[in-house]
Amino acid sequence: MPPAAPNSAVSGTTTPDSAIRGSGSGAPTPGSFDAVVVGAGPAGTSAALALARGGARVILLERGEYPGAKNMFGGMTAYCPAPEQLVPGFWERAPWERAVTKRILSVVGAASSTSLVFQAESGSDRPSVGVGSTSDRSLTGFTLFRPQFDRWYAEQAVAQGVTLLSGCRVEGLVVRGGAVRGVRVAGVDDIVEAPLVIVCDGALSLLAQDAGLHKGFKPEQMALGVRALYALTEEEVNDRFGLSGREGATHEFLGCTEGVRGGGFIYTQTDTLSVGVVVHLDSLKARELPAYELLERFVASSPVAHVLRGARLIEYSAHLLPEAGIKMVPRLSTAGVLVAGDAAGFCYTNGLTQEGMNLAMTSGMIAGRVGAEALAVGDVSAPRLSRYAKELKESFVLRDLATWSRAIGFMHHDRLFTAYPQVVSALMEDIYRSEGHPKEKILKLGRRAAKNGLPVRQLIADMFEAGRAFLW
Repeated sequence: MPPAAPNSAVSGTTTPDSAIRGSGSGAPTPGSFDAVVVGAGPAGTSAALALARGGARVILLERGEYPGAKNMFGGMTAYCPAPEQLVPGFWERAPWERAVTKRILSVVGAASSTSLVFQAESGSDRPSVGVGSTSDRSLTGFTLFRPQFDRWYAEQAVAQGVTLLSGCRVEGLVVRGGAVRGVRVAGVDDIVEAPLVIVCDGALSLLAQDAGLHKGFKPEQMALGVRALYALTEEEVNDRFGLSGREGATHEFLGCTEGVRGGGFIYTQTDTLSVGVVVHLDSLKARELPAYELLERFVASSPVAHVLRGARLIEYSAHLLPEAGIKMVPRLSTAGVLVAGDAAGFCYTNGLTQEGMNLAMTSGMIAGRVGAEALAVGDVSAPRLSRYAKELKESFVLRDLATWSRAIGFMHHDRLFTAYPQVVSALMEDIYRSEGHPKEKILKLGRRAAKNGLPVRQLIADMFEAGRAFLW
């Protein structure tokens, strides 16, 4: 089993006084650091590692008491090869919980639900992924706890020479001569100076806004995730989801959010379940329904309550995340600055999958590499750093966001979360109902199921739009 993160503070995190200039830190030492990375999440730590491997002197600033301390995370990440390039044997060593071999998607109606199940071959719960075997390709990702994972990942950066400073709130950028030259740190008017800043400060990214890369995000571009963590035994988790060993499962739900655009989820960890909802912020506001109440109703619903019988509630948490896809991606660089991860809007859901952490690690790694190359030639100008966007366009990060751009827009139709789940449930109920009458063909049943909630013209238009979004 991969090692759990230690409870003690991350080793090697002491920052020399000369690194920070201000009223309480002593005299500055010019050139103490080549780069400042803000945020020790997956994107920031990946950026710091790539910079360090490129020969740069790096300081990684984290607002929380330790990396991951302030994080709320549903519990799953898709497999990502990027960290393997930064930390050899990464997925064999990282503190993940379960390897996801089963994916369930349920459409919930008033009196029934319909599920689609993907099941990998038995024995696919190995971390040796990405090497080409059938079982390796069947493994779709990992469940994990970000407080453990982020801390462990930051330790790998520290081991490669990165200086980590936790409990440090960055308030703004230092700009001189039209270029960013460091960051301002809260507390005693201190600054951390460096010719390059990589911004990985989360979904709202006030630093990217401070750099003029975006003008602020709108409610319709954001989602709210609300999660509850429940404790069960490892044997109970395996039994309730049909798992063995370190196999894991995810269960997503559509039609469970009281008319609010969004969905529900259950993710399996070793001996806990992450249960929650992710909803569009503007839709939640329009419905005037408290997020915690929406979560409580979801937890009490029949499909979820059955899974949670006897489970013990451990904690609640909530978090904002970007969800508008490529339409909300800001400018990605300017003189002295690169932006990665959630701060760059690199997160999406297309109704079938939701991805963000793999995009964060990959974008962070690319930002670190581009930054290290720029520092090596002494040129962190806007034209030089624009290579970052070009490399992202060649990677899966921006390609995936472009691929699913129509799907992300399609998921903003309210009827997908209200009328269509009821149509699906009514259709499936008619298909399986036996009352001693002659059976009707499915197309006729479908027309009858749809007629009460959807005009035929709307149904045809939605089918065409769905085809453009998902099929061609």
